Amino acid sequence: MSTVTIFHNPACGTSRNTLAMIRNSGEEPKVVEYLKTPPDRETLKRLIAATGMSTRDVMRRKGTPYCELGLDDPMWTDEQLIDFMLRHPILINRPIVVTPLGTLLCRPSELVLGILPNPQRGAFIKEDGEQVINAQGKRVQRQ
Repeated sequence: MSTVTIFHNPACGTSRNTLAMIRNSGEEPKVVEYLKTPPDRETLKRLIAATGMSTRDVMRRKGTPYCELGLDDPMWTDEQLIDFMLRHPILINRPIVVTPLGTLLCRPSELVLGILPNPQRGAFIKEDGEQVINAQGKRVQRQ
Protein backbone atom coordinates (compact mmCIF):
# COMPACT_ATOMS: atom_id res chain seq x y z
CA MET A 1 0.00 0.00 0.00
CA SER A 2 1.31 3.42 -0.94
CA THR A 3 2.16 6.03 1.66
CA VAL A 4 1.20 8.79 -0.79
CA THR A 5 -2.34 9.98 -1.50
CA ILE A 6 -3.32 12.56 -4.10
CA PHE A 7 -6.70 14.28 -4.19
CA HIS A 8 -6.81 14.51 -7.94
CA ASN A 9 -8.83 15.98 -10.78
CA PRO A 10 -7.81 14.30 -14.05
CA ALA A 11 -9.15 17.29 -16.02
CA CYS A 12 -6.54 19.58 -14.37
CA GLY A 13 -3.07 19.86 -15.91
CA THR A 14 -1.47 20.80 -12.59
CA SER A 15 -3.01 17.73 -10.99
CA ARG A 16 -1.89 15.48 -13.87
CA ASN A 17 1.68 16.84 -13.68
CA THR A 18 1.74 16.32 -9.91
CA LEU A 19 0.53 12.74 -10.27
CA ALA A 20 3.18 12.09 -12.93
CA MET A 21 5.95 13.45 -10.66
CA ILE A 22 4.77 11.19 -7.84
CA ARG A 23 4.95 8.22 -10.19
CA ASN A 24 8.35 9.39 -11.46
CA SER A 25 9.61 8.93 -7.89
CA GLY A 26 8.62 5.26 -8.01
CA GLU A 27 5.43 5.63 -5.95
CA GLU A 28 2.05 4.45 -7.10
CA PRO A 29 -0.15 6.70 -4.98
CA LYS A 30 -3.66 6.22 -3.79
CA VAL A 31 -5.57 8.42 -6.22
CA VAL A 32 -8.75 10.00 -4.90
CA GLU A 33 -10.77 11.60 -7.68
CA TYR A 34 -12.41 13.98 -5.25
CA LEU A 35 -15.08 15.15 -7.70
CA LYS A 36 -16.38 11.56 -7.87
CA THR A 37 -15.58 10.65 -4.26
CA PRO A 38 -15.47 13.83 -2.17
CA PRO A 39 -13.84 13.70 1.24
CA ASP A 40 -16.14 13.72 4.25
CA ARG A 41 -16.20 16.73 6.58
CA GLU A 42 -13.61 15.39 9.02
CA THR A 43 -11.21 14.38 6.24
CA LEU A 44 -11.56 17.77 4.55
CA LYS A 45 -10.97 19.61 7.84
CA ARG A 46 -7.95 17.41 8.57
CA LEU A 47 -6.51 18.06 5.08
CA ILE A 48 -6.96 21.81 5.38
CA ALA A 49 -5.34 21.86 8.82
CA ALA A 50 -2.44 19.69 7.64
CA THR A 51 -1.65 22.09 4.77
CA GLY A 52 -1.27 24.95 7.27
CA MET A 53 -3.43 27.07 4.99
CA SER A 54 -6.69 28.81 5.74
CA THR A 55 -9.95 27.32 4.54
CA ARG A 56 -10.30 30.18 2.03
CA ASP A 57 -6.80 29.55 0.69
CA VAL A 58 -7.73 25.94 -0.11
CA MET A 59 -10.77 27.03 -2.10
CA ARG A 60 -10.64 27.19 -5.87
CA ARG A 61 -12.16 30.25 -7.46
CA LYS A 62 -11.58 29.84 -11.20
CA GLY A 63 -14.10 27.64 -12.96
CA THR A 64 -16.26 27.22 -9.87
CA PRO A 65 -19.41 28.78 -8.38
CA TYR A 66 -17.22 30.70 -5.89
CA CYS A 67 -18.23 34.18 -7.11
CA GLU A 68 -21.88 33.39 -7.85
CA LEU A 69 -22.23 32.01 -4.30
CA GLY A 70 -20.67 35.19 -2.88
CA LEU A 71 -17.95 33.25 -1.09
CA ASP A 72 -15.55 36.18 -1.09
CA ASP A 73 -17.80 37.79 1.57
CA PRO A 74 -15.96 37.66 4.91
CA MET A 75 -19.24 36.82 6.69
CA TRP A 76 -18.76 33.11 5.85
CA THR A 77 -17.16 31.10 8.66
CA ASP A 78 -14.74 28.26 8.01
CA GLU A 79 -17.47 25.76 8.87
CA GLN A 80 -19.82 27.39 6.35
CA LEU A 81 -17.10 27.42 3.68
CA ILE A 82 -16.50 23.72 4.32
CA ASP A 83 -20.25 23.16 3.89
CA PHE A 84 -20.01 24.80 0.46
CA MET A 85 -16.99 22.64 -0.46
CA LEU A 86 -18.87 19.50 0.55
CA ARG A 87 -21.89 20.54 -1.57
CA HIS A 88 -19.67 21.68 -4.47
CA PRO A 89 -16.42 19.63 -4.43
CA ILE A 90 -15.14 21.65 -7.41
CA LEU A 91 -14.49 24.38 -4.81
CA ILE A 92 -11.70 22.24 -3.31
CA ASN A 93 -8.47 23.35 -4.91
CA ARG A 94 -6.22 20.65 -6.27
CA PRO A 95 -4.13 18.69 -6.11
CA ILE A 96 -3.70 18.07 -2.41
CA VAL A 97 -0.98 15.49 -1.72
CA VAL A 98 -0.46 13.65 1.55
CA THR A 99 2.84 11.86 2.27
CA PRO A 100 4.72 10.86 5.42
CA LEU A 101 6.69 14.11 4.95
CA GLY A 102 3.71 16.45 4.86
CA THR A 103 0.52 17.60 3.20
CA LEU A 104 0.50 20.27 0.51
CA LEU A 105 -1.72 21.96 -1.99
CA CYS A 106 0.64 21.42 -4.91
CA ARG A 107 0.17 24.58 -6.95
CA PRO A 108 2.55 24.78 -8.71
CA SER A 109 2.95 21.05 -9.23
CA GLU A 110 6.68 21.11 -8.42
CA LEU A 111 5.85 21.70 -4.76
CA VAL A 112 5.23 17.96 -4.51
CA LEU A 113 8.98 17.35 -4.84
CA GLY A 114 9.50 18.68 -1.31
CA ILE A 115 7.27 16.05 0.32
CA LEU A 116 7.96 12.92 -1.72
CA PRO A 117 9.66 10.15 0.26
CA ASN A 118 11.76 9.09 -2.76
CA PRO A 119 13.78 11.14 -5.27
CA GLN A 120 12.85 11.44 -8.91
CA ARG A 121 14.08 8.47 -10.93
CA GLY A 122 14.54 10.21 -14.25
CA ALA A 123 13.85 13.26 -16.33
CA PHE A 124 10.46 14.92 -16.06
CA ILE A 125 8.90 17.42 -18.44
CA LYS A 126 5.53 18.97 -17.66
CA GLU A 127 2.69 18.87 -20.15
CA ASP A 128 3.47 22.46 -21.19
CA GLY A 129 7.03 21.45 -22.16
CA GLU A 130 8.78 22.88 -19.09
CA GLN A 131 11.59 20.61 -17.90
CA VAL A 132 11.42 20.14 -14.12
CA ILE A 133 13.85 17.23 -13.61
CA ASN A 134 16.93 16.57 -15.76
CA ALA A 135 18.19 13.16 -16.91
CA GLN A 136 20.23 12.81 -13.71
CA GLY A 137 17.08 13.18 -11.60
CA LYS A 138 18.04 16.68 -10.41
CA ARG A 139 15.72 19.65 -10.25
CA VAL A 140 16.10 22.16 -13.09
CA GLN A 141 16.06 25.73 -11.79
CA ARG A 142 13.78 28.20 -13.54
CA GLN A 143 15.56 31.10 -15.16
